[in-house]
Amino acid sequence: MTVKVYVPRDSGALALGAEQVAGALRTEAKTRGLDVEIVRNGSRGLYWLEPMVEVETAQGRIAYGPVAPGDIPALLDAGMLEGRTHALALGKPEELPFLVRQTRLTFARCGIVDPVSIEDYERHGGLRGLRNALEKSPAAIIEEVTESGLRGRGGAGFPTGIKWKTVHDAQGPRKYIVCNADEGDSGTFADRMIMEGDPFVLIEGMAIAGIATGATKGYIYLRSEYPHAAAVLNEAIAVARAAGVLGTSVLSSAFAFDMEVRVGAGAYVCGEETALLDSLEGKRGQVRAKPPLPAHQGLFGKPTVINNVISLASVPIILDKGGAYYRDFGMGRSRGTIPIQIAGNVKHGGLFEAAFGMTLGEIVDEIGGGTATGRPVRAVQVGGPLGAYFPRSLFDTPFDYEAFAAKDGLIGHAGIVVFDDTVDMLKQARFAMEFCAVESCGKCTPCRIGSTRGMEVLDRLKAGIAPETQIETVTDLCNTMKFGSLCALGGFTPYPVMSALTHFPEDFRPVPAREAAE
Repeated sequence: MTVKVYVPRDSGALALGAEQVAGALRTEAKTRGLDVEIVRNGSRGLYWLEPMVEVETAQGRIAYGPVAPGDIPALLDAGMLEGRTHALALGKPEELPFLVRQTRLTFARCGIVDPVSIEDYERHGGLRGLRNALEKSPAAIIEEVTESGLRGRGGAGFPTGIKWKTVHDAQGPRKYIVCNADEGDSGTFADRMIMEGDPFVLIEGMAIAGIATGATKGYIYLRSEYPHAAAVLNEAIAVARAAGVLGTSVLSSAFAFDMEVRVGAGAYVCGEETALLDSLEGKRGQVRAKPPLPAHQGLFGKPTVINNVISLASVPIILDKGGAYYRDFGMGRSRGTIPIQIAGNVKHGGLFEAAFGMTLGEIVDEIGGGTATGRPVRAVQVGGPLGAYFPRSLFDTPFDYEAFAAKDGLIGHAGIVVFDDTVDMLKQARFAMEFCAVESCGKCTPCRIGSTRGMEVLDRLKAGIAPETQIETVTDLCNTMKFGSLCALGGFTPYPVMSALTHFPEDFRPVPAREAAE
């Protein structure tokens, strides 16, 4: 009898040795004459336990981890293929506390299915949303998405239904769906996880978007640093096309929709939608002035929907269960679930999908387990390299777009990076200015020049040269960048700088107060 063993092909697991584990298992099984089928699934997102190997048994899947190649012989000796106990045995993965507390809607299949098996995808509820969409009018699909309250998960938080309606109503001989998969924020990996672990949900979401808006062509703009995601996506698209999910007749309907992957050249600014469009058209990635909006004149001057990976991957569950079902999760204007990515100096780093509303303290202390070093948490940056630094005094802030905005922060792509009490916040503020200077497209003066001047001012501050003057100058500079920059790169750089200065002023003195105390 063949035993299925799941070994992740997710980039995070590969970085931790999953390929070597799969190779060792394959070799050992052959040597022992064991009938083993190795399935390369995605990750469930518990990265401190990767590589996490799962064995299909009569009692369900049993997980073991973190597994090293050298552990395989002892695991097989202990009866791993029958799900027996071992020091690395974790039990049923769905019963692990980190997963029990989650509400997995978008990531329901991630880590469970074979990423490139359309049959496996369908067995776990895939394509139901697309089939429901084909029975509705485009306007009814958009109404369902609007009712769900789904907002852009890439960071802007713009209502998805409004964007789709604008493109639906726009006139044009051709329309496009563009998926922004240029996931460049530090501490973020949700897009990559879904593309590597459940690519069909993104394909299905894009097909639904095409049917709703009248678009017949889709592009996934993928960052060049994701070669494994590119390989999985291209294979999954070919499988979907062969199965009739993509092509001239989507699931034998009157609707046509096809798509392809385009890989960027590594520019952070191309995560901004108009710079992305220029890059996709083969030009240098620079921010466009608005109007016109991409919904009216986007890719090649045609009406274009640009959505983040998670936004599009959330659409199938909405069309399957209904807009009202999805809207019932969350709080305020932040509806549904959000995949929170916990990273940095943290004990339990990984992906945690939950309804909006958990406090930052719950996420960092209870879910993340505090710092990996065991030292006190001093600061948490939410929203990537341009997100604000929150001190412990703000840990009661609910994870909600408006709640974070009220505290001069932003959720962004929902990446959380944890720092312990050894972090130098002046150095972090300087890094934000340097990041902006390196990644600026150079089109607008506040971003191009302001970031360089910001580095110089913070260097003078670090040297102890007229501290009060430097603080006044950097505050004024941040104000200019925030309101004068053409896009969010320059406009959001003040968030990490000013939050560090506001909440950790002692680090901006010539000798940090905590060092003086020591």
